[in-house]
Amino acid sequence: MKFVTKKIHAYLDYPVAIALMILPFVLGLGESDPLAVQLSVATGIAALILTILTDHQTGLIKVLSYRLHLIVDFSVAIVFIIAPFVLGFEGIDAIYYWANGAAVLTVVGLHKAEQETIPDKVKA
Repeated sequence: MKFVTKKIHAYLDYPVAIALMILPFVLGLGESDPLAVQLSVATGIAALILTILTDHQTGLIKVLSYRLHLIVDFSVAIVFIIAPFVLGFEGIDAIYYWANGAAVLTVVGLHKAEQETIPDKVKA
């Protein structure tokens, strides 16, 4: 059952990008490694830029395809899931990355593909 439309995803992008920049400080990340804070903030900035550049409802400069956006989201989710293992994050740092990675994988996995509209002239 896929229900996350392009429009829903577009409206989630800005709050998620901002959360990636703010939550590390609110949650006190960086106990196991200061890189845990830096990686999240950098990813938040990149996510904000990606959202601004994506061809969807909330994109401001629509130069990147939504398909590419989904591929980047999926890639970031995988990086977030493996980061604690590779970078040695522990405790809240690891949980933060695993939870974010799982959330993004869920959103991408629940993506509902839009049907392409065929102009009436072509249908005939």
